[in-house]
Amino acid sequence: MTEQINCIIVDDEPVAREILETHLSKIDRINVLGSCKNALEAFGIISSQNVDLIFLDINMPEISGLSFAKSINKNIKVVFTTAYREYAVDGFDLQAVDYLLKPISFERLLQALNKYMNENMPVKVIEAVQVDEEKSDYFFVRSDRKMVKICFNEILFVESLSDYIKIYLSDKTVVTRETIINIEAKLPQKEFIRTHRSYIVARNAIESFTSEVIEIGKKQIPISRTYKKDVLERLEQV
Repeated sequence: MTEQINCIIVDDEPVAREILETHLSKIDRINVLGSCKNALEAFGIISSQNVDLIFLDINMPEISGLSFAKSINKNIKVVFTTAYREYAVDGFDLQAVDYLLKPISFERLLQALNKYMNENMPVKVIEAVQVDEEKSDYFFVRSDRKMVKICFNEILFVESLSDYIKIYLSDKTVVTRETIINIEAKLPQKEFIRTHRSYIVARNAIESFTSEVIEIGKKQIPISRTYKKDVLERLEQV
């Protein structure tokens, strides 16, 4: 029988917790015991259940992630998550398994898990994850008071507009109250590219591109300075 890794997520941001839950749900060997919005909730779980690994936000109200990590059993390993790069040194000073900068991609999460398993278990998880990920080719979003199925191969691009998202499909547009970070976490990384803080494009839908924009139909989608290096490298591999 394959050994399970019991973990919990601790983060005061609901979207951040949901992204990690989505990523971890793709991995058969991961058993998420709980998703906590603060350290007090997490204390309740680790005091009553056997926890192997914690995905722990550093910057939380009342009890910070750093303070919480110092107070728990040293046999429980920690992967720190945060939006602030400057906390990395403090995190590694506590002998954390890894330090993940938000938004956390599925590939980067896998690196952290394999690092944990290399140090604590004899087998990696990547092979199992790749098989599991292939099973899903769609997700659901809430739109017009119902859950709408979104197939990956029908998506042209995704646009973030203030407090909602527009998903442009081959035959229609679906509007949902979501964050682009959460949508990005649901999409297969190989097939979609984040080009801008407000845009994600499907690689197969791209008709032409320059170093500044991508064209899909009559739409010109900007490539921001933040994402340019990664976008151009991925497009040049096609």
